[in-house]
Amino acid sequence: QVQLVESGGGLVQAGGSMRLSCAASGMAFINYDMSWLRQAPGKEREFVAAITWSGGSTYYADFVKGRFTISRDNANDAAYLQMNSLKPEDTAVYYCAAGSGGGSVYRHEYTYWGQGTQVTVSS
Repeated sequence: QVQLVESGGGLVQAGGSMRLSCAASGMAFINYDMSWLRQAPGKEREFVAAITWSGGSTYYADFVKGRFTISRDNANDAAYLQMNSLKPEDTAVYYCAAGSGGGSVYRHEYTYWGQGTQVTVSS
């Protein structure tokens, strides 16, 4: 059974940092590009960042460039999202997804999808 389990969310003050983790199991993790997406209440889902299977290339939404860093550890089947200089508008449920989604916000464009972790940034 394939699982993507996000962790590391919580409450942080504006300007603070948080590191999200995505632990994969039941899948050949190294075969998949990994992405982070987010969705705030009442808003559309947004692509945040992606990393290729080798970690050789990364992609970011403009609104997180310079603040967030995506990484992965293929030896431990995990992906990460380091978030710095957090803003209240970063408040959302953050999801990790596996597959060549190409920056899409649609679940069906990805092979696997996690359950999400809540990130709340207070002002």
